[in-house]
Amino acid sequence: MVEHFATPAVSVILKKHVNKKEFILIQERQKVDGGKENGMLEIPGGKIREYENIFSALRREVKEETGMDVTSIHGEDEVIETIVNGNKTISFTPFCTTQNLSGAYSLIVNVFICEANGDLLVETNETQNLRWVNIKELENMVNNNADQFFLMDVTALKKYFSIYTNSNL
Repeated sequence: MVEHFATPAVSVILKKHVNKKEFILIQERQKVDGGKENGMLEIPGGKIREYENIFSALRREVKEETGMDVTSIHGEDEVIETIVNGNKTISFTPFCTTQNLSGAYSLIVNVFICEANGDLLVETNETQNLRWVNIKELENMVNNNADQFFLMDVTALKKYFSIYTNSNL
């Protein structure tokens, strides 16, 4: 019997403030092997390479998919690094972790809240229609049309809305 394992991935709720209003970056998924998920709305993210630091993966994915440079990752300053018998590990706390338990692929996605600088790309070989959406508008989009979003992003976005739209905005 061949064992199959979940693939680790990282995604980012990339936020910015303009005139005291909060915006989150979304994009349309457009991957070569994207299948039925192509065209769905998503937040930036992707798979973590073998032995790649999760924060390096996050920065790489944001750069590849958006053209922007991550300036802060909430929680990165709380990383605990340990070396045991010459092996290096890090412990971290993401904003949200989501695991897919059925469907075409098995993913475990660690979602972080971040900020970035730079100009958005028009499109990449993985995404198109990148845009900043007001948090209230995005909350309505997710709540009314969750099936239009990449399934791995919905729970994290809803958690974000429940925390930040009710208390901080």
